[in-house]
Amino acid sequence: MLLACTVAPLLAFNLTPSATLFNQLAALAGWGLVLICIGMEGAPRWRLTPAAASLALLALAPWASHLWGGLPASLALANSGMLLAALALLLAGQGLARDQRHQWVEALCWGLLLAGVLSLLVSLVQVFMPGWADGNLIARSGIAGRAVGNMRQPNHLASLLMWACVAAVYLADRGRFKALGGALVLPLLLFGLVFAVVLSASRTGVIGVLILACWGALDRKLGRASKLALMAAPLLLALSWVLLAAWATLGAHALGAESRLAEGAGSPSRLAIIANAWALLKANPWTGLGWGEFNLAWTMTPFPDRPIAFFDHTHNIVMQLAVELGLPLSLLILGLLTYSLWRAFALSRAANGVGADVGNDVGDAVARRCAFMLVLMIGLHSLLEYPLWYAYLLLPTAFAFGLALGSDKDEGASSGTQGWALAGALMLAASAFTAWNYLQVVDIYAPSANAQPLLQRIAKGQASTLFSTQANYAAATSLPPGPAALAAAQSTAHNLIDARLLVAWAKSLQASGDVDKARYVVQRLREFRNPAGDDWLAECEQMPEAGAVKPFQCEPPLRDYSWRELRD
Repeated sequence: MLLACTVAPLLAFNLTPSATLFNQLAALAGWGLVLICIGMEGAPRWRLTPAAASLALLALAPWASHLWGGLPASLALANSGMLLAALALLLAGQGLARDQRHQWVEALCWGLLLAGVLSLLVSLVQVFMPGWADGNLIARSGIAGRAVGNMRQPNHLASLLMWACVAAVYLADRGRFKALGGALVLPLLLFGLVFAVVLSASRTGVIGVLILACWGALDRKLGRASKLALMAAPLLLALSWVLLAAWATLGAHALGAESRLAEGAGSPSRLAIIANAWALLKANPWTGLGWGEFNLAWTMTPFPDRPIAFFDHTHNIVMQLAVELGLPLSLLILGLLTYSLWRAFALSRAANGVGADVGNDVGDAVARRCAFMLVLMIGLHSLLEYPLWYAYLLLPTAFAFGLALGSDKDEGASSGTQGWALAGALMLAASAFTAWNYLQVVDIYAPSANAQPLLQRIAKGQASTLFSTQANYAAATSLPPGPAALAAAQSTAHNLIDARLLVAWAKSLQASGDVDKARYVVQRLREFRNPAGDDWLAECEQMPEAGAVKPFQCEPPLRDYSWRELRD
């Protein structure tokens, strides 16, 4: 659990081009070890629940997009593999016997609490002593006055801190803090974690703090001390704000929370991206765009009022599934997940307040409530962001969901352990293989002293099993414009498109003789108003010499093209 829940989100070391890959691989390896340990205790019973069925359908979606939509096999394999790992953890969690469930809930909570406390320390350094952040042990914050944690995203940090708050409540109710100071430990922990939420300036985190207060007010099965501590969470939030505002004023420091929260509850760019996604959904209601194709479809569809940032996600899980999978399949999956969430809540309400064994000082109800709250917190976050696309948040969520959905009848474990051990071993092997495979692409972007020439490194990266799209980005933007660079651009466009790629893509289309499509791509580049394309487009503002032909990027296309025409 320490590797799965604590080490994974605390890793700061990274290698270009991915800032969080090693965090995700640590999570995959850690949860693989958890599965092996669960199997050694006695294998959980397999039960195909609606939640498991929804994950199974999601795991098939990337391959459907590969077969019928052209999603690269490397992306289909990576996405499907992570969803299968989540499915294994969900099945394991929901199949545990009651005593095992209590043990694993406690282990999960210790891991999350330690991750939250360490992330608090990281946040303090990033805001108050940014010079101490070396980028390897503590990540540097790229946003003045805001903490980003070692996951380098304020919202991910806030979600982890909210999980740590839930974990602290569970452990306090079990009496695990008696030796550390008793009743004062939980309020102090909550204050520290809420303080870090304010340091992150995450509006999602602020909503999470209010949800904690509602939990404390409504849950009658929590201990009185825990209820009071949770209900005081908004006061702790206000106190943290006052202290930080005073510090910023006295020392003329930047307070990221002030400018961030001044934007209000909604972000204009997020609302605009949802509006754009709705337009794409109306155009593709039955089958959707295909898993992983939103960024390509959105970028290559005319949206004059589009947000100027490059988005690869709608920032809303409901809209994301709807626009990529289509209404019939997405409604089925979302219906299964919603029913499962309601079922987890119903099981937590129906659970007794008395532990299953004599030495257990907390009831099954609190264990289920805490597991349910972990899922609820990240579910609400998923309506504003896309945390479940990251292994260090997806895999704990899947396991907690399984724990919350465990049978209310203590059926005990089954006899065989081979299946769970194999699943855990595959996750360990996948983590190691992915790290090795990734180094082939790292060599393109950060070559060693005796590295091969760039073209050879790109060719080696293009042959990698999992990261060919990253290598194709280098090919599309480094090779001379032409058919080879064009093919690379069309491949890497399934991953993420930016201004530099759009420029290279247009040049390769023009060099390959498809001038009108090249001009259409230029039109999309203009919509983003990105500085990376300004110099190239500035040629159109210069007065051409007499008889000179204007560059191709200066003329509009003769017609519009669908994003599928640009993909092929």
